[in-house]
Amino acid sequence: MMKKPIILLFFLVFTGCASLIYQAEDYEALYGPSTPKQRRLTEEDAALSQQQNKVSFYQDVKPILDSRCVVCHGCYDAPCQLKLGSIEGIDRGAIKQIVYDFARLKAAAPTRLFIDASDTAGWRQKDFYPVLNERRDSTAANLDNSVLAKLIQLKRQNPLSNTGKLDKDFDFDISRDLQCPTVEEFPKYQHQHPQWGMPYALPGLSQKEEDTLLRWLKKGAKVEPQPPLPKPSVAEVEKWENYFNGPTLKHQLVSRYLYEHLFIGHLHFQGHPEQEFFRLVRSKTAPGQPIEEINTVRPYDDPGTDAFYYRLRPVTETLVDKVHFVYELSDQKMQRYDELFFQPDYQVTALPTYRPEVAANPFKAFIELPLVSKYRFLLDDAEYFVTGFIKGPVCRGEIATESIRDHFWVVFIQPGWIDPHKVTQALAENNQVLGLPGEEADKIGLFGFTKYDEFGKQYLKIKDAFINLILPKDQGFDLNYIWDGDGENQNAALTIFRHFDSATVTKGLIGDTPLTAWVLDYPIFERLHYLLVAGFNIYGTAGHQVASRTYMDILRQDGEDNFLRFMPAMQRQSIYNSWYLGKDGLRTADALFSIGHATRIKYQSTDYKKEFFDQIRQRLGKAAGPVDSINQCQEEPCIRAGTTPVQQQVDSEIRKLAKLQGLELGALPEMSLLRVKTGDPAGDLVYTLLIDKAYSNISKMVAMGSRRLPENDRITIVPGFVGSYPNFFFSVEKNRLGEFVNKIQSARSEADLEPLYSQFGIRRSNPEIWQQADWFNQQHKIYRGLQAGLLDLSRYENL
Repeated sequence: MMKKPIILLFFLVFTGCASLIYQAEDYEALYGPSTPKQRRLTEEDAALSQQQNKVSFYQDVKPILDSRCVVCHGCYDAPCQLKLGSIEGIDRGAIKQIVYDFARLKAAAPTRLFIDASDTAGWRQKDFYPVLNERRDSTAANLDNSVLAKLIQLKRQNPLSNTGKLDKDFDFDISRDLQCPTVEEFPKYQHQHPQWGMPYALPGLSQKEEDTLLRWLKKGAKVEPQPPLPKPSVAEVEKWENYFNGPTLKHQLVSRYLYEHLFIGHLHFQGHPEQEFFRLVRSKTAPGQPIEEINTVRPYDDPGTDAFYYRLRPVTETLVDKVHFVYELSDQKMQRYDELFFQPDYQVTALPTYRPEVAANPFKAFIELPLVSKYRFLLDDAEYFVTGFIKGPVCRGEIATESIRDHFWVVFIQPGWIDPHKVTQALAENNQVLGLPGEEADKIGLFGFTKYDEFGKQYLKIKDAFINLILPKDQGFDLNYIWDGDGENQNAALTIFRHFDSATVTKGLIGDTPLTAWVLDYPIFERLHYLLVAGFNIYGTAGHQVASRTYMDILRQDGEDNFLRFMPAMQRQSIYNSWYLGKDGLRTADALFSIGHATRIKYQSTDYKKEFFDQIRQRLGKAAGPVDSINQCQEEPCIRAGTTPVQQQVDSEIRKLAKLQGLELGALPEMSLLRVKTGDPAGDLVYTLLIDKAYSNISKMVAMGSRRLPENDRITIVPGFVGSYPNFFFSVEKNRLGEFVNKIQSARSEADLEPLYSQFGIRRSNPEIWQQADWFNQQHKIYRGLQAGLLDLSRYENL
């Protein structure tokens, strides 16, 4: 009879103790009300601070934040949306709302830093909470009322074990539930997760680094003014803004087309400082005035004003590799625009409306621009535009990447291979079925994809009929239909690598001959951009994301159909069937690769794909880039051009790893970086190890794991860097490479894996991981120059 009262008493005592443990201080009583602060120092205060040897944000603090914090807190999917690559991001703070919610039925309000609010007060209205002190300014308050300070101190109080694999207290799933504690919630967070100080699941800061950050926080987290743009850059900005804001209808239409393709990237003036980049934006204000960016979700959304201007806005946050891809502006580029869009004889009679059914369909909106000019514009910088929909605009791109293979090659149809007037007319007559899901934006329902899938299927049939009609009887595609890069443009042949939820584009035909390939023509190229870049909203609904994913299947099939048209006619169906095992293959009922037209390419063997690309390489010449001497080496010696004897010796050992297949590769994550130590740190070498995971079929959105064929996996090894998210670092002495390869090849059990990772790997618990990460980032800059951003450690595995 007494049990219930005893249990109730125990419960009350327990919950009372818990509330005492978790009880936060009354910060308002201690430090006054909370309100955003002015973090920027005046020029005078900054000069005084320098004289007093106070901590400098740009010289002392930012390098630490970049190398230890931005490596996980720099992209859209930064935990709690806390982006630490700029004072604006730090001051904005964090939020519990997630960006990547693939089940949302209503679009979320976008929270793009620098775009969707103009100051910290605006972010507070959008439910972001501070991680810096925003109450009364004092040394005590600046630490005690700062989540950032508390997370750093928590790591110092509870350091990681410095050996072995981390235990199950840590969750490494990118979709894990995030805690995102406010300063009031921190006592509970600290009690429940004492090991979760920052950096999360990685070694803590050095004492010097920690002291520097805490000194900066104690003094109110002040930041000196940003230096003004150099005069040469100001002049370039003025020149280009005048160009983009030309007065005629033709200027306005061309600039709209350029903006809708360039808005996503980082623009750089050729020959200017390497860290100087700009975004092309639409502004309510004219050149010469402060920019007021128009913050529409999509670049073709109605700007809401009759008068707006294209402006170049400086990029001021740390460059993170995942969203950093560069488009160079120069006098030659301006001349090229003139050649493509202003020298041809055509008229622009009216500007297109911003109504979605027109603006989301480039074949309607830009029908008056010459087709060959638009296509040439894309081809000139094909790597950049393919990167747009392969690498950006998202940081977690499962929707797009699950519809592509882990490794494939891309080449392009020659501009003008069919009479452009006939193609232009055919596209105009069928621009309705070229419509994309972006026409309905986030109003599209969960099953709204069916309409656009039907459009896509109709287009494939119309296209096949059109090709069959215009090709001479019994004459099919030949190598003259492949763009040759005009003899020197290395955008003519690209390789795409998928790394689960991200992907990378590189110039050249890298790796062994892949399972599949795409041959892109203008309509495919343009639709890829408007489906996955201009028309994609990461804050959008599940319906929007489903429609984007299913239509991507159709575009993939379109590119693969083009490729199959170059294969022997009677082999096309069997080649296609080898790509799509099981019940799900073609999105259309019929084979649509011009089966009635035999290719005019002469084949000497039955290895058609390899032979086709061998001939492609001959056609492209210099435009094909250097031959891959590691993965395509048929017999030794294969010597990589421009290498030293040491590099050649290492390459020879690396080729042994490149020959492993299937289950022999099970010990390696999807993308890892290998440092080969040569005895001279300045001469150490970098290789990227990329696993090409095999699947029976990629035409379905679910259960990818059930379609894995690990026995068919392959590896591609690239000198230098490919990818933004290393899953693991390896560091191996040059004379132990053979042992390293043997351990990978033989590893099957946990007992086999342990010595591999402990002897040659850099685990998350290893205190050397920061030194290694710094070294890889330094080398990344050396290898890739302008194109290099910080590598992201948020996918680093706990091996």
